[in-house]
Amino acid sequence: MKHSASYKYYLRPGYGSEKLLIEFISGVEEETFMLDLFDALKHIKAELVDLNDLWMNDEVLYSMRSALGEFTLFKDIWNLAFIMADHNQDCISKINELLVADKRFEKIEVNFDDYKTIKS
Repeated sequence: MKHSASYKYYLRPGYGSEKLLIEFISGVEEETFMLDLFDALKHIKAELVDLNDLWMNDEVLYSMRSALGEFTLFKDIWNLAFIMADHNQDCISKINELLVADKRFEKIEVNFDDYKTIKS
């Protein structure tokens, strides 16, 4: 019996962009999401540098530093979460590799062409 991953995500380009990001599409609402994510990223020594609580938008931006450089983790109250690093795409690729290797996370393949235009 295959164990179902707790968290599912896409590795995809931003809308209208060539830059890749990681979009978590399920499991973000779980109390353990942040702990499990940071545990999965322990090999790159991810640490919190700054936290911006954008209370008017119900969003939190976590500025992160790692052995691979800086990235941003975005999370909101609607159970959306993204990891972005427009100027550090190697970091996104390595984070993807770490998530693929972690049984708690499941990568869902997407068609990159779906993201070529900006959604309105």
